[in-house]
Amino acid sequence: MRLFRGWFAVPLWKRVVAGLVLGVLLGALSPEGAAAIKLVGDLFVRLIKMLVVPVVLVTIAAGIAALGDPRRLGPIGGRTLGLFALTTLISVVIGMAVGLVVRPGAGITLAGVAPHALGTPVSPADQLLNIVPANIVDALARGDMLAIIFTAILLGVGSVIAGEAGKPVVALLQGLTAVLLQIVRIVMEVTPFGVCALIANAVATSGAAVFVNIGWLALCVLFAALVQMLIVHAGLITLVARLPVGRFFSGIIDALAIAFSTASSSATLPVALRVAQDNLGIARPIASTVLPLGASIGKDGTAMYVGLLGQFALQALGIAPDPWMLGVMLLTGALAAFGTAPIPSASLFMLAAMLAAVGVHPEQTALVVGLVLPFDRLLDMTRTVPSASANLAVTTLVARAENALDEGRFRQVVVE
Repeated sequence: MRLFRGWFAVPLWKRVVAGLVLGVLLGALSPEGAAAIKLVGDLFVRLIKMLVVPVVLVTIAAGIAALGDPRRLGPIGGRTLGLFALTTLISVVIGMAVGLVVRPGAGITLAGVAPHALGTPVSPADQLLNIVPANIVDALARGDMLAIIFTAILLGVGSVIAGEAGKPVVALLQGLTAVLLQIVRIVMEVTPFGVCALIANAVATSGAAVFVNIGWLALCVLFAALVQMLIVHAGLITLVARLPVGRFFSGIIDALAIAFSTASSSATLPVALRVAQDNLGIARPIASTVLPLGASIGKDGTAMYVGLLGQFALQALGIAPDPWMLGVMLLTGALAAFGTAPIPSASLFMLAAMLAAVGVHPEQTALVVGLVLPFDRLLDMTRTVPSASANLAVTTLVARAENALDEGRFRQVVVE
């Protein structure tokens, strides 16, 4: 019993870090042991994915309904989209710049690399059309996040406009939100075990080749992610929100750990909602409105990686980009990032749209993906972290602008 109490007395982030370290050691020293506990990691991911659709649908609708005044929906939505567009565009620039300077793809040979089929890219027109679901039940079953967000927005707006008649629905949404967040807290207690199993399996599967064959690309991803977080996000928190950046990062460390271990923005959403309210002092209506939207469109890490991987691919293929090609890649990279599904390795499929826009043949793109795919898991885990950081930074800025941030709680964030 004392051991049980002692376990829960340790802060969650410390238990998660311990799981990360143990997973790396287990995957490197005992691949058989890593395979034996793979089920634990799979169960952990399924637990989180189980929560994603109800959390997105309920919390967005409840967040909009709780705002009360329909006139506030416009400024909040516009400010949120503008901030995410800004950070996404900057991320693509950072990724492309790092790729052009370091040139991680120079000297890479694609001989003997097996092509990996990417499928038919979805056109921007089809992506726009699919936001409105033909069948909401089917959209919920498939986890179509943009369609679910569209439905949740309509549900929340309808509840507000209905006035007195909509109050029972608003109360139901708020009650469901409170229940879901408690379920999230329960699931988060198994995070250290899930993280250990996921990391161990990733290391055991990819082996040392992850750190050797694609070493330069991995270093570029890490460097670009740090630039995005420590300069762009920290700058927004310090200069725009005028809040202590150290407190911000210490308050979101649990969410960043989950982002790294699961490599999924959607899987990070439940814990991001918790830290936004508990640690950053952001009011529930703002957190519940901005964070789920950010899980779908706030893809700084994906934007950075698509920009970087585009340069890596051109260098590996021996193609020297001209200014026009770079401009097209910047635009398509930003748009592709907005439409990327919040699941692991989805950005590799967005690479096809960027390279096709500058004339690279699908067969050549498939060769590049075939080279990177075996090592993508750890790269994906790394680039998911700045996406989670961007989501929480934008939410903090919106809350600050809407006077919906408890600055006293924000400044009291302490990592034990």
